[in-house]
Amino acid sequence: MVSRPNRYEVLLTQGAEQDLESIHDYIAEFDCVANANYVLDQLMDVVKGLAPFPERGSYPKELVALGIKEYRQTSSKPYRVIYRVIGGQVVIYLVVNGRRDMQSVLARRLLGA
Repeated sequence: MVSRPNRYEVLLTQGAEQDLESIHDYIAEFDCVANANYVLDQLMDVVKGLAPFPERGSYPKELVALGIKEYRQTSSKPYRVIYRVIGGQVVIYLVVNGRRDMQSVLARRLLGA
């Protein structure tokens, strides 16, 4: 039987870090810095919340339709956090507004299309 860690290490890829920065910058420019900080804090809480139970996330339907079940997702509406559990780590690949064309975003970022 494979033991699972009590807490997983959560890592952000460079792309996910850029996603968070872009979201913050956009909200700060078109709304206000306080709201941008609030949204960023909410997203970081979601990311950190994956450490104890990363398997709780669902499979992105756009990837399941392609037969891919190695990525999971969680959300802080309207944002989706796409990640993968690898050993004792949770690797965050993408933080994106779920209202975007997810099929093309996922294909470009995760599948290299």
